[in-house]
Amino acid sequence: MLRPPSHRLLRLPRRAASSTGSTSDGPGRPVLLSTPIFYANGPPHIGHLYSALLADALHRYRGLCGAGPGRLSTGTDEHGLKIQQAAAAAGTTPSELCERVSGQFHQALTQGAISFTDFIRTSEPRHQQAVQHFWGALHDGGALYKGAYKGWYCTSEECFLPESQLKECRDAQGRLCKVSLETGHQVHWTKEDNYMFRLSMFRDPLRQWLRDNPRAVCPEPFYHQVLRWLDDDLPDLSVSRERSRLQWGIPVPNDPTQIIYVWVDALVNYLSVLGYPKAHGQWWPCVHHVVGKDILKFHAVYWPALLLAAGLAPPERILIHSHWTVHGQKMSKSLGNVVEPLSCFMRYTVDGFRYFLLRQGVPERDCDYYEEKVVKVVNSELADSLGGLLNRSTAPSINPSNTFPRFSEVCFPKLSDHSRMKATGRAAAEDYELVAAVAALPLQVMGHFEGFQIYKALECIILCVRKSNSFFQRHKPWKLNCRDPTEQLWLNTIIHVTLECLRVYGMLLQPVVPHAADKLLSRLAVGPDERSLSSLTFLPRYHGEPSPFEGRQLGPDTGVLFQRLDKAPQ
Repeated sequence: MLRPPSHRLLRLPRRAASSTGSTSDGPGRPVLLSTPIFYANGPPHIGHLYSALLADALHRYRGLCGAGPGRLSTGTDEHGLKIQQAAAAAGTTPSELCERVSGQFHQALTQGAISFTDFIRTSEPRHQQAVQHFWGALHDGGALYKGAYKGWYCTSEECFLPESQLKECRDAQGRLCKVSLETGHQVHWTKEDNYMFRLSMFRDPLRQWLRDNPRAVCPEPFYHQVLRWLDDDLPDLSVSRERSRLQWGIPVPNDPTQIIYVWVDALVNYLSVLGYPKAHGQWWPCVHHVVGKDILKFHAVYWPALLLAAGLAPPERILIHSHWTVHGQKMSKSLGNVVEPLSCFMRYTVDGFRYFLLRQGVPERDCDYYEEKVVKVVNSELADSLGGLLNRSTAPSINPSNTFPRFSEVCFPKLSDHSRMKATGRAAAEDYELVAAVAALPLQVMGHFEGFQIYKALECIILCVRKSNSFFQRHKPWKLNCRDPTEQLWLNTIIHVTLECLRVYGMLLQPVVPHAADKLLSRLAVGPDERSLSSLTFLPRYHGEPSPFEGRQLGPDTGVLFQRLDKAPQ
């Protein structure tokens, strides 16, 4: 590759060179959550859905906490050589292919209850205008130069790869070829005249950004991975392709021989949805990107550098997740093991599959999908533990008045008064442990959501659900003599505590299983204006305070909360 020509010293904008500010989600602060935009060369699979579910759960949780204006963007990436070739192979045009595949993504995300506020397509005029303006900012800032570039190009990944990331193997015809170490995709030697981005100039600014913002890249292992990349060679980046090779893309302004590199084009979508270059200022850089680990370098090295070069601050947070395998193997069309979201919604229900992916998905490591695991998790935790507890505590035989019964301080005295009232109290030590665990649960869940550990939040919730089941089973309310006033007080207290626990679980599960949570809360007669997490209290009567739910008529019985799933056929 040619060395860049001599150029004036590039000065970073003062605002961009400084810290991007606090990552704490202060009240009233606008935040954009984003998924990656998904490549429109094939239909969606559960890996795409997982990215969207993580962003959706964070977006919903933030809204329930009353944290301020929020937006959730997603969409499709519709340019590049891979789409141009896929369309040719399918005997159609790139625009027709993108129209069809983008529609499939929109349908899958909508059916998956992804609460996106903006679905952007890179073929839209608003995006193309934003990309060309962004290119102009890079050019005007001295960050671009034209040079001859040669290297190994991977069409599948739409990028050049260094020799260190390649290995030799044989193709289907037995010929020697080079492939990507990480993905196995074949690469081809390419030489062309391109525009280059002075990425090498941004090593120190990127390091400073990460030092000033240690939560910018999360979870922590990925943060350290980015720092290691910045210690390695950081060659300048090819940011355009010759138009003779690639026609399906956004032209470089004032140079009809070049097309803007698809990754630069795609990354600018996060600005396009905010109305760049005129209306983005209210939101940027209060942006949290949720992306897979395979595109970490693009989002945590190239994108921040491009933003700095264009006079903008890097995004506030980049939240990284790992991948889903199927029976231990990577999803692949050739293996025929690609799992499509729509079939999973039909098999497991929308909420059931949302719960499974968010419950089992661990951002730091790859997770494995197989049908038996989904059935086991959904049946055990949603149908049996959560749904069973709701069904038992609202059954006519236990609660014939169908009300939220009264709590008795005599039966369940506050722990500080326990020694004084021990003779009349009916609550056991394990019952006080349950009350303490559920009281601490909202704060635990908040910490795990803020730390991008949603699976841990669900672990905490289901642990408390199991404790609540043990509480109900331990005291066997169905055996109490309702004709005895003392026994009736204790029965009412058992049901009151159980329904209070269920109310907390229903409210905390709203970001994950929105339909089921709504069904649960409606059964408990919790109104729409009583579901905010910012005002969540638990068991106020235990603390001697009034409960707005005590004595309230429960909502209609609409059947079991979750139908048990049939076991997978052997």
